[in-house]
Amino acid sequence: MPSPYRIAVFASGQGSNFQNLVDWANDGKLGAEIALLVCNKAQAPVVERARKAGIDCLLFDPKAYASRGEYETEIAAELANRGIDLIVLAGYMLLLTPVLVDLYAGRMINIHPSLLPSFPGVNAIGQAWNYGVKVTGVTVHLVDGGMDSGAVIAQQVVHIDEDDSIQSLEDKIHTAESELYPKVVSWFAKGRVHISGRKITVEHGI
Repeated sequence: MPSPYRIAVFASGQGSNFQNLVDWANDGKLGAEIALLVCNKAQAPVVERARKAGIDCLLFDPKAYASRGEYETEIAAELANRGIDLIVLAGYMLLLTPVLVDLYAGRMINIHPSLLPSFPGVNAIGQAWNYGVKVTGVTVHLVDGGMDSGAVIAQQVVHIDEDDSIQSLEDKIHTAESELYPKVVSWFAKGRVHISGRKITVEHGI
């Protein structure tokens, strides 16, 4: 039998997207094994989520290293030992260096709460709200070392209605994230994603 497609999730906070991936995996819909959680905050709620799910954790303190490249080199070695096929960023609050970005080029993805290239960076939901746009959404993209600048894999539109508040918009965005992100991971696991520069195509119906 072929070995399972193995992913590592990098997260720093509550872990809602991480939990959603776990739920998809447990339901047999993800098509991948969540082999590792990488986290820079030992007390983050996502760590407890991983432990409850029986998923190994790689915890580290960035302040204990001389540079980002130093701890990323250790992470890279652990990923190689575990045969990780895809890195999934899910609220990972550290900048990445070429140590990991180059090593996993085309195999590292992130989700951003806007329709990129609009509203990159922090507080994307607030940026869209304050600008007064009528539609926003979520984007799953490759990580290329820039600020939310990697090639777009998939997007899901979220409409901003007249009776929405910033809180209701956040709720809509989080719902869209929970629908889109595990779906994209499953595409990778099934070999459906084809990358040619910034042009990414997804085979459906296979």
